Amino acid sequence: MKTNLLNYDAQGMTELFAQMGEKSFRARQVLRWVHHYGAQRFDQMTDLAKSLRIKLENEYDLPLPEIALDHTSIDGTRKWLIDVGQGNAIETVYIPESNRGTLCVSSQAGCAVNCRFCSTGHQGFNRNLTTAEIINQLWWANHALGGNQQDKKLITNVVMMGMGEPLLNYSQLLPALKIMLDDNAYGLSRRRVTVSTSGVVPMMDRLKDDCPVALAVSLHAPNDALRDELVPLNKKYPLRELMAACQRYLTKAPRDFITFEYVMLNGVNDSIKQAQELVKLVQDVPCKFNLIPFNPFPASGLTVSSRKQVHAFGEVLLEAGIVTTIRKTRGDDIDAACGQLAGQVKDRTSRDARMQEQPLVFTPYAKPEAADKKTSVVSFEQMQQQLAQLAKP
Repeated sequence: MKTNLLNYDAQGMTELFAQMGEKSFRARQVLRWVHHYGAQRFDQMTDLAKSLRIKLENEYDLPLPEIALDHTSIDGTRKWLIDVGQGNAIETVYIPESNRGTLCVSSQAGCAVNCRFCSTGHQGFNRNLTTAEIINQLWWANHALGGNQQDKKLITNVVMMGMGEPLLNYSQLLPALKIMLDDNAYGLSRRRVTVSTSGVVPMMDRLKDDCPVALAVSLHAPNDALRDELVPLNKKYPLRELMAACQRYLTKAPRDFITFEYVMLNGVNDSIKQAQELVKLVQDVPCKFNLIPFNPFPASGLTVSSRKQVHAFGEVLLEAGIVTTIRKTRGDDIDAACGQLAGQVKDRTSRDARMQEQPLVFTPYAKPEAADKKTSVVSFEQMQQQLAQLAKP
């Protein structure tokens, strides 16, 4: 079986070529051919010796992603459904704007975190993507958009905000990030590559030391009681630990603030009192907020906050001196908006059965003491055990 070269960043490629008896600059040449110029075959790499090209062809592979669907929204947003085998498909979204183009990249087939408002999480979890499957999304989008020429760099930003929790796939995420940043590959700056996490604290610390790109944290609640219900990961890493991790991350971050993502849920997390509580929570963390209108899906049992309430909530943050934006919904006509990415997942965690047995019922903020503890979703510890089982050969 041939080795997939798309799994290697510069260091890995250099080590691989050294084992082949080749000099390190050959690895940089191949990296540049594949990612910068978008080469699909080794015989296109004309500055390599013919003997090396033949050797690469015989022993290595550059598999292209298998595109199942390609949809374009009326607002220009484009979504690809990519087949990753065994009944699984992931989604990648390109969002064009006047001054930049952002690619939203997936890291897992499904997601084990199970945030209540996310249709990806509702599908369950199958497996982590490989480095090749992560970077292939950027390769394909760059190719499909005609952006392999230097004067046509349409993808200026990458956000790891697609399907999955990136930091629960750290070993495969890290080389992919390094390829994105490499000048011989895509040459993106650390400020223009963002990892979004629901709050995997230990891996936030590792990312800070290994590859500190911009960080976005899916917050969605101002207190532990509510966040436990919305983001089950909070039971493992509560808000006090998460805020401390954010402060540590800022010591090496390429930006001087953390971005907090906050999905606005009608009657759940959108009251003025909760906004005031949120101000107190983040008072020691330089930050900005993205308020995200919820994109409903039937199984969530949730509805979007009114425009008036979203603006009133945002005003509280703005008056406290916090930079706050209300995210414009993009691509919702092709289910490409935030929280809508669902792809196709052969769930290995029996999530649908659990959700039917234990439906989650939200209690209004004004009466948190009335919450029925029996309705909480599966614990993070159970998720980790499931992940560990799935990782076994």
